[in-house]
Amino acid sequence: MSVLIFVDIAEGQVKKVSLEALSYGAKLAEQLGTSAEGVVLGTPKEDLAALGKYGVSKIHHVSNPALDHLDAQLYTKVIAEVAGSTGATVIVFPNNMDGKSIAPRLSARLKAGLISGAVALPDTSNGFIVKKNVFSGKAFANISITTPVKIIALNPNAYPVRTGEGTATVAAFEAKVDSPRVKVISSTKASGEVPLTEAEVVVSAGRGLKGPENWGMVEELAKVLHAATACSRPVADAHWRPHNEHVGQTGIAIAPNLYIAIGISGAIQHLAGVNRSKVIVVINKDPEAPFFKAADYGIVGDAFDVVPKLTEAIRKIKA
Repeated sequence: MSVLIFVDIAEGQVKKVSLEALSYGAKLAEQLGTSAEGVVLGTPKEDLAALGKYGVSKIHHVSNPALDHLDAQLYTKVIAEVAGSTGATVIVFPNNMDGKSIAPRLSARLKAGLISGAVALPDTSNGFIVKKNVFSGKAFANISITTPVKIIALNPNAYPVRTGEGTATVAAFEAKVDSPRVKVISSTKASGEVPLTEAEVVVSAGRGLKGPENWGMVEELAKVLHAATACSRPVADAHWRPHNEHVGQTGIAIAPNLYIAIGISGAIQHLAGVNRSKVIVVINKDPEAPFFKAADYGIVGDAFDVVPKLTEAIRKIKA
């Protein structure tokens, strides 16, 4: 019996969502009175033993070049083998793109109950009940899992990263790795200082900026905040910004600690992708903009006046 955590890596680096999943899985293992162990597939560039400071006692490393790029079917088969070998009764994934591709397949393979979008540790006082987001984050549901093996996909930024002093034992796991069905011909990396899905601060803008030529002030604000940049759907559709920056129901769903929306009215489709943000700041010259109802802080004013002053004030504070 153990809690097994999938450690998602990209270009050899452990993703922030994986650190959250490790911290969550370690706390859950403590709650259940069992051990927390991680599984890493592919070729990492980091010291896997150092992941012990997030609470795991052991890392199962399946080293094979075929696993350096995501192949959901192949990953599912290998993780199922690791889970069976370690006797894992709970498997934790980050609820990101990779986790969403693997966890449902693993659920079917192991006949395990799956909760995706978990936002809190399970209540194990009477069964195994997990709280999750529903209706695009507008409500919560408490769902009971009764299967012998349980799978949880943790929402990004739903659980804090906790560190300690421990180190993990790294053990090579010899799994049967089939030839991958997915072959990566080339890849294009999104621009920006911080990946949007990993960012703790996001500066976003909409049609209120009037054109792509005015995006410099958004990028300047993002730079002083070490933030990622994003945009609303109409902006991406007009090709003012690349589609990989589009956040919303039909774009990327994010959950940063701080989300600054500039010149975005706040349609329900946009809110569905950003409403898990811890703090929302809205800058809009229309006092009736719907986004103000969801904002923690609002500034009624022209973005072309407000944003440069805000950037300069932050720069002075940092100096």
